Amino acid sequence: MRQLTFLFFIGILISVSSCRTDFETVPSTGDLAFSRDTIYLDTVFTNIGSSTYTLKVYNHGKNDITIPSIKLGKGLSSKYRMTVDGMQGNQGKIFENVNLLAKDSLYIFVETTANIADANPTDFLYTDQILFDGGSNLQKVELVTLIQDAVFLYPKKFADGTTETLPIGDEEIYGFFLDDNDPINGNELHFTNKKPYVIYGYAAVPSGKTAIFDAGTKVHFHANSGFIVAANASMNVNGAKSTTDKLENEVIFEGDRLEPDFSNVPGQWGAIWLTDGSTNHKFNHLTIKNATIGLLIQNNNGTTVSIKNTQIYDSSNYGILAQTAKINGENLVINSAGLAGLACTYGGDYKFTHCTFNNNWNSSSQVSLLVNNYYTGAIPEVKNLTAATFNNCIIYGSYSNEMILNKKTGATFEYQFNNCLIKFNNTSNQYTNHPEYQFTTDPAHYNGIIQNKDPKFFKIAENKLNIDDTSAAFAKGNATYLVPLDILGNTRTLPPDLGAYQNKTFPK
Repeated sequence: MRQLTFLFFIGILISVSSCRTDFETVPSTGDLAFSRDTIYLDTVFTNIGSSTYTLKVYNHGKNDITIPSIKLGKGLSSKYRMTVDGMQGNQGKIFENVNLLAKDSLYIFVETTANIADANPTDFLYTDQILFDGGSNLQKVELVTLIQDAVFLYPKKFADGTTETLPIGDEEIYGFFLDDNDPINGNELHFTNKKPYVIYGYAAVPSGKTAIFDAGTKVHFHANSGFIVAANASMNVNGAKSTTDKLENEVIFEGDRLEPDFSNVPGQWGAIWLTDGSTNHKFNHLTIKNATIGLLIQNNNGTTVSIKNTQIYDSSNYGILAQTAKINGENLVINSAGLAGLACTYGGDYKFTHCTFNNNWNSSSQVSLLVNNYYTGAIPEVKNLTAATFNNCIIYGSYSNEMILNKKTGATFEYQFNNCLIKFNNTSNQYTNHPEYQFTTDPAHYNGIIQNKDPKFFKIAENKLNIDDTSAAFAKGNATYLVPLDILGNTRTLPPDLGAYQNKTFPK
């Protein structure tokens, strides 16, 4: 009984204390402290809402205070909006008589949705201020947002409320065909560097058409979006060497979350899908970031997919997933993927020269390179792997074995590694007698292999896989397979370095 009485008493105390609103306050005297004096909301696209940013306001004094007003400098016309300790105020713009206890703090959450016309025309910045109190007690926190105009591409919405979809096998997906004579955007198959593009859903290239990307084009994909190239259609990415670290001539595909915290977050959008029967694809100076699958390449009508001077980073599944494809890759860099950086599967014909494949994904199932000649489905099938040739390449990562060669009988399995640095430790000796991994005693498949030596990449976490002259890959290449210029356009010396970068070409 005493215990029940005690618990009841405690419950009453909690109830009373939690409902108390009658504490004594004094007016604010302009001595507030802030977690920052300027809030940069990073870059947003016109009429697309920003992420939410946090400002913490401190009362370091001994008195409970009342702040007469917290408001946006542009008042109700401001394009910013706030919540103050969960309160909405007047349209999220003006708050009056906000209490703040002594030695306590409150949170203000800020976001914006603005049009390019709202920004300063000289620097495209939209600015405002959060004003605390007024007169001699006035304090300010600056708000700054860079607004980009963009071309928005998305499925049409019909009068009956339905939206445009794409037929994929027996299913329909949220997507649309690009139009070379769109009444608003003009030729949607020609991507230029005049404005960035933002894609919602899957943009598809119709059969018989070619999507062309000029040097300097930037394409941003919303969540669950991507790019599809139909049968008998093509994709040509015509990026060029950049002269600054802004990559002004690189073609860039990435998500539409532009805040720094999202720069290396994988899986923000879907894939670039070159479907079975698509044809004559060319990629040069392309960077793909934060996709689920960077490039999904299927049987491309017997034509070779040319991939040169290309970087693919932070893919949640695969950097490149090839299925019975034909690929020629030069100066290709793939870093960080949840399953495999490069997966050459279900047979095909592949040649990669001066390429760097690295995988430090935090999973023991990840590898940098996977090669097989089969498909595991409802009805397993094998296909001929007519060639999988790697010259002057680096295959490395954080786990013991960064390469898997899986061969099934019933189809050919041809592979060749020349002058490559390969991480393959075989710590449990399970591959000792496996014929596909005889790096030193199988000259028909392996020549000039450097095994388990550190290439000493510059900054892996920042996707900077450059090397210097202390690297195990320094001057270990074979001139027979020389690509004269590296991925940055620097001349390779003889003997060349392994991988996509000539040594000492460190970015800033």
